[in-house]
Amino acid sequence: MNQHQLSIEARFRPEILERILRVVRHRGFQVCAMNMASAHDADSINIELTVASQRPVDLLSTQLSKLMDVACVQVQQQTTQHIRAHA
Repeated sequence: MNQHQLSIEARFRPEILERILRVVRHRGFQVCAMNMASAHDADSINIELTVASQRPVDLLSTQLSKLMDVACVQVQQQTTQHIRAHA
């Protein structure tokens, strides 16, 4: 399974995290880690998101960037993890 790290800059709105998480779920990605902090101005936030999926990360980043309050989405890093099923 591929892991991707995304950096998202967005305008602070009470519902923005819910919107981002809904898009992540609808696009078939699983959240592995998430960190959010207020930016230097109180009107925006920075979100670091690590997600996992077999799907291309472009499917997710394109949809996130279309959200109304999202200013910027950057794919930071990609790693591959091999997950083995135990028999």
